Amino acid sequence: MSSSESVARPVQVRVVDFRGRALGKADYAQEIPRADLNVDEAVQRIQPILQQVANGTEEDLKSLCEKFDGVRPNSIRVPESAISSALATLSPDVRTALEEAIRRTRKVHEAQKRAEIRTEVVTGGQVDQRWIPVDRVGLYVPGGRAVYPSSVMMNVVPAQVAGVGSIAVASPPQKENGGLPNPTILATCALLGIDEVYAVGGAQAIAMFAYGIPGLCESVDMVTGPGNIYVAAAKRALRGRIGIDSEAGPTEVAVLADESAIPDEVAADLISQAEHDVIAAAVLVTNSQALANEVQVALERRVSATKHEDRIRTALAGVQSAIVLVDSIEQGIDVVNAYAAEHLELITRDARATAAKIRNAGAVFLGRFSPVSLGDYSAGSNHVLPTGGCACHSSGLSVQTFLKGVTFIEYNKSAFLDVAANVILLANSEDLPAHGEAMSARINNLEQGKSE
Repeated sequence: MSSSESVARPVQVRVVDFRGRALGKADYAQEIPRADLNVDEAVQRIQPILQQVANGTEEDLKSLCEKFDGVRPNSIRVPESAISSALATLSPDVRTALEEAIRRTRKVHEAQKRAEIRTEVVTGGQVDQRWIPVDRVGLYVPGGRAVYPSSVMMNVVPAQVAGVGSIAVASPPQKENGGLPNPTILATCALLGIDEVYAVGGAQAIAMFAYGIPGLCESVDMVTGPGNIYVAAAKRALRGRIGIDSEAGPTEVAVLADESAIPDEVAADLISQAEHDVIAAAVLVTNSQALANEVQVALERRVSATKHEDRIRTALAGVQSAIVLVDSIEQGIDVVNAYAAEHLELITRDARATAAKIRNAGAVFLGRFSPVSLGDYSAGSNHVLPTGGCACHSSGLSVQTFLKGVTFIEYNKSAFLDVAANVILLANSEDLPAHGEAMSARINNLEQGKSE
């Protein structure tokens, strides 16, 4: 398609009209579908890659990089000298911006630390819950249409705050960077003190973390970070061998706005998410027909002037994007709770009151001065969030992601004897008499005067 044909193609965002229709959660969600993304099919397609890595060597990884990224790295492990050099050549202004974003992100995540909880069940019987970090994590940073140093920060900071002792980062090699990941990604790793970085992407990176490669990379306990459909497929296929944060899908924003919103700003926010990918979702939910009309006009004006015009037009025209008309903000709240967006903006007269009724969203942005772009970089919040409606049951990346709740039980003799009969009774009621015998053995030994 020529550039002139691209410019001539109008912005076409479909309209969904819920006015006069009181629907249930499932019905609302069905009429605002996501992009068609067949992860199960992708799982089948990546099986040969997973098998090759599981039984492979560094040379196998290099061959996969050559096949999928068009470059064969000299080394999958990025030399520390390359990481240091990337930081030394980083623009001072970008470095300052990254350092401030890291400071804010660390401040928010430090507040998420979990304290040990001790519960005295009875005198002499206590249960403690301690939050213990996983031993080792692999953090994935994509490197496709855009560069994501912000994803380095969003993955590394909560892992560090949680106290993870071993952190590795993987990001695809780039032909234009001599088979190394993007230099800004490497520089961000340096700023965060990460020196274990691998030039490998896609399903093969997740497999490397899951299986380990002798002499190159030790296997990890958990993998986090966003990526394309093949990264999501690898996470699904390997879940159980490794823990994962989520199967991140295409990015999405929902904006719930009333007549007080400024159309040009709403359009800019929808475009900012459509910029990510042709299957990114941008959804406006409003009770104002006038706002809807004015946003359509603003979209055309802004899209025609933006850099990634073709990509944005395609995303906005997709089934996953829409302008949704509702009778009231109350109905709009029902709609966005059903949709469960990765990012939800509330641009209403009383955004705090609206926010109090939100149950399902990855992150909620209140008011015109809290756009998603702020959260992507420097709000202090984490931008690795549940997509595809998973915000109905899942949380975004946080310190908690990297912690395991481990329970410690301690009963003394008195507390043990006080409850032993109950335990024996319940064990027998479940036809598990050996469970009860583990209790009665101790009682018998005590009665025989054996050591306490």
